[in-house]
Amino acid sequence: MRRILLSTAAILAAAPAHVLLGGSAARAQTAIPDTVVTATRAPTALERVPAGITVITRAEIEERGFQTLAEALAIVPGLRIAQSGGIGQQASVFLRGNSSRSTLVLLDGVPVNDPSEPNGAFNFGNELLFDVERIEVLRGPASSLYGASAIGGVVNLVTRRAAADRAFQPFGELAGGTQRTLRAGAGATGTVGRFDYLFSANSLSTEGSNATADRFTRSLGERDGARAAAATARLGWTPQEGTRVEALLRWRENRTGLDSVPRDDPNFTGEDRRWAGQLRGETQLLGGAWTTGLRVAFTSDRRWYQNLPDRLSAAAGTDRFLGERTTVDWGNTVRLPGFGSFTDGQASFGVTHFSEESRSLSGALPFQTRVNARQDGTAGHAAVQYRVWDRLDLSLGGRHDSIGRFDDTTWRVGAVLHWPEVNMRLRAAGGSGFNAPSLFQRFGAIGTTFRGNPALKPERSLGYELGAELDVPGFGRTDFLTLGATFFQSRVEDLINFNAGFNTLVNVDRAAFKGTELALAMRPLPWLSGQAAWTVTDARDDVSGRALPRRPEHVVSLTARAEPLAGLVFAPTLLFTGRSPEGAFASYTDAGTSRPSPRANKSGVVLNLSASYRITPQVTAFAEGRNLGGSKWEPVNGFQIPGRSLLVGTRFTF
Repeated sequence: MRRILLSTAAILAAAPAHVLLGGSAARAQTAIPDTVVTATRAPTALERVPAGITVITRAEIEERGFQTLAEALAIVPGLRIAQSGGIGQQASVFLRGNSSRSTLVLLDGVPVNDPSEPNGAFNFGNELLFDVERIEVLRGPASSLYGASAIGGVVNLVTRRAAADRAFQPFGELAGGTQRTLRAGAGATGTVGRFDYLFSANSLSTEGSNATADRFTRSLGERDGARAAAATARLGWTPQEGTRVEALLRWRENRTGLDSVPRDDPNFTGEDRRWAGQLRGETQLLGGAWTTGLRVAFTSDRRWYQNLPDRLSAAAGTDRFLGERTTVDWGNTVRLPGFGSFTDGQASFGVTHFSEESRSLSGALPFQTRVNARQDGTAGHAAVQYRVWDRLDLSLGGRHDSIGRFDDTTWRVGAVLHWPEVNMRLRAAGGSGFNAPSLFQRFGAIGTTFRGNPALKPERSLGYELGAELDVPGFGRTDFLTLGATFFQSRVEDLINFNAGFNTLVNVDRAAFKGTELALAMRPLPWLSGQAAWTVTDARDDVSGRALPRRPEHVVSLTARAEPLAGLVFAPTLLFTGRSPEGAFASYTDAGTSRPSPRANKSGVVLNLSASYRITPQVTAFAEGRNLGGSKWEPVNGFQIPGRSLLVGTRFTF
C-alpha cells in the first residue's frame, strides 16, 4: 500500500494542488460516443456514469491495427492481459487484480462466457474484431446489473450497426505480411424502407511463431500458427418509431497450434467454435416514457484439443468440451418525473432466466476428467438514477440471483459531482459482486480421486472506488490537458480452491485488492494527441499476505495519434508490464533442471506502430507493425510473445 501511495503522489505532485484524486481514462480515449449502455443497462451520458469506463471505437480499432480482442484490451487502464503466445493462444484478463474468471464478457448485451470452461473464465485470444463497432469496458463490481462473473467488471462487444441513409453500403479489407499472415474481410449494410441489414465475413491465417520460450533447450522452434474465421448476420425491422425487432446470428471458429512448457509440443492442436444468436424486440409506451423489451438468446461453444505423439513425448490424448446457454431477458427503462431539485430521473428493471449445460471429456484413464451437468438461474434487477442541483448524479441498483442451490443479492451505489467552475468531475462508487461456482466445480470428476462439490457457495466481493478528472485549458482549448486518477479497493471471500486432500473443492480462500489508475491526455496541436495510463496494483492472498501471480504491480500504456497531413495517420503504442510473481518455470533453463525457488516473471516492453493513408474518401491503405523492438517477453511464464511482424493492406467502404 505504501508503494501505491508513493507512486500516486509522484504523479499528482506535478498537477495543480487541488487535484486530489483521479478518474477513469475514458475521456482520454478518442471519439468516444456520448452515451454508453454497459454501465447502467440504459443509454446514459458517459460523464454521468459513476464508474471507470473505457470505450474503444471502430476508428481506434482500425487506426491502431487491433486484430483481436486481446490486442485491443491491452491499452485499457486497470486491466492486465496475459496471453500464452500469439493469435489464437489462451488469453486471460485480470481486471483490477481480480481472477480471470471474474470478468463477464457480453456480445451486444448477452453473456458469452463458456459454461464448459472448468473455472468459468473467458478466453480473450480468439475474438476477431472485423464486425465490432466498439468495445465498452466497465471496471469494478457489476453483479448488480449482470449477476455472476462480474466481480472485476464487464467487457461488452457491440457489433456494427446498419447505415441509416444507404440502401447498400459494402465494406471490406485485405492485408498480408510476415509469418505468412493473410487477413481478409467483406460485408454489406444498409436500410431499405423499414428494414435494415448487416452481413459480414472475415478470416485470418498465420504461420505464427513458437509459443514456447527460446530459453528452453528443448524448444524446437516450431511455429504455432492459427486459422480463424467469423461471420455475422443481422436483420432489423422498425414498423414504427419507437418499435424495433432485431435478429442477430454470429459464428466464429479458430484452429490453433498449441504448445507446452518447458518443452515444445509440435503435435498439439486446438479448435474452438462458437455460435451465438439472439432475437430481440422492444417498443415504447406512455408516449415514449417507458421502453420495454424482450430478448431470447443462445450460445453454443464447442472446443476440441488433440495431442499426438512426437519426438519429445509419447503422450497422446483428445479433449472435448461442449457448453451451451439459453437466456430469456425482459428489460425496461422508465423516464421518471422530476421533483424539487431532482431532475433527469430514470429507472431500469427486469427479469432474466438462463439455463446452461456442460458436457466434457478430457485426459486419459485413470485420471480422465468428465462433466455432464446443467443448472438454471433466475434473477431480478432494478436501478434508479437522478440528477440533483443540475450537477450531482446519483444512482442506486440491486439484483437478486437464484442459481442452483444458492441465492445471492448484490447492490451498487454511485455519485458523480460535476464542478464546471474548475473543469473537474468527482465520482465515488461502491458495490458487491459474486462468482457462481462453475459446473465443473460443482459436478465435475477426475478419475476416482476427485469429485466436485454441489454445496459450494459463490465467491463474494465488496469494493469501492474514488476518482476525479480535471481538464486544464491551454493554447485556446478548454481540454488541452486532462488529468485523472482512480483509487480502488476490494476484498473477495469464499474463494474456491482444493481441500487439503485434493479430492474436492471448498470455499476457503480470501483475497484483497487495491490500487490506483492514473491517466493523462494531451492535445497540444489540432493534429496531435497523446494518452498515458499507469495502473498500480496490489493483489494479495488475504490469508498468507503473498502477492498473487500474474498481477504485476505496474502496467503502463502510452498511445498517440498524429495526422500531420490530411488523411495520413500515425498511431504508436508502447506497453510496459512490470515484474509479477509466477510459477515454477520462471527459473527453468532446461526441461529437467530448475533453481530451488522460482523467480518473478520479468518485466516486458512492447512497441507497436500503425500508419494509414486515406487515398480517397472510400479507400485507405495501412501498415501495422508489431513488437518492433523484437522483445522476447513472456506475458505468461514460459510462453513468449511473437517477434517482429509487419502487415500491409487496404480497407474500403462505398
